[in-house]
Amino acid sequence: MSAGAVAVVLVPDERGGLSPWDQYELSTISMVFGVPYPDLADPWYALRVCGPGPYATHGLDGIAGAATVMVPSVPVAVAEGRAQVPEEIVGALREAGAAGARMVSMCTGAFALAAAGLLDGHRAVLHPNYAPLLAARHPRVTVDASVLYTDEDRVLTGAGAAAGLDLCLHLVRKDLGAAVAGELARRLVVPAHRPGGQPQAVAAPVPPRDEDSLGPVLHWAAEHLREPLSVEELARRARMSPRTFHRRVREAHGTTPLQWLLGQRLARAQALLEATDLPVERIGEESGLGSAANLRRHFTRALGLSPSAYREAFRPSARPSTGR
Repeated sequence: MSAGAVAVVLVPDERGGLSPWDQYELSTISMVFGVPYPDLADPWYALRVCGPGPYATHGLDGIAGAATVMVPSVPVAVAEGRAQVPEEIVGALREAGAAGARMVSMCTGAFALAAAGLLDGHRAVLHPNYAPLLAARHPRVTVDASVLYTDEDRVLTGAGAAAGLDLCLHLVRKDLGAAVAGELARRLVVPAHRPGGQPQAVAAPVPPRDEDSLGPVLHWAAEHLREPLSVEELARRARMSPRTFHRRVREAHGTTPLQWLLGQRLARAQALLEATDLPVERIGEESGLGSAANLRRHFTRALGLSPSAYREAFRPSARPSTGR
């Protein structure tokens, strides 16, 4: 398991500054990769903030040797086509991609990767407001504005805002494993894992225990996934009619109680595939998905991978640490 160096490439506006939105995404990256967590992994990531302007700690030469290169949002003028990504930044990104760095964008940072040709032939996501602009200017990029983030191994893109944090935790999960990413998420008080293919509008899977009467019963359900659970039983525990319970879950989570349960069971199966050597049959039982065939069916439908392929892809990587 290895972390390595993360280089953040800033694209400042015409005044050399960053908008509040750009600062938000920089702070998201910083709190994941720039704060040491030696009890989780030692060494942790080494963060370099690269580019022109007062926010940078390194020049563009700081990108060299980084295992991961990330671009947060670019200025609105760049996203709208009224300004260009500076050529020196485009060249530095192109060189990093050619050297084998993992290239990552958050929200409109996709415009910078696209300008460097790094998204050609790849699927990319960003905020839906800017998706048509990216698609029009870069027809060789497959733009998908419906998901949280995309992962094509060496090229990853995120939708921004909360999805940016999901993407950062996904990177930690790939590098250091589900246990480390889950504990980091707990410290940041966010859901441990939201799959990249999940629709952008879906809310957090489990509400706080004190949110209202839904919180305790959904926490109880998440702890009893092995058991056969029905909407009627959960409604009874919540002291609601099944119809009211169904409506309340849909209002809070944008999905039905049964779909919410399925999402929890899939998340449990993902964690077991990553962190254990249990056979698929046992994981089906532990997650409440039943037989191995049922697990494979639901897993492939939701994630596009079989359980065995997911286990191979998402075990902690042996990615070499570079640039420490």
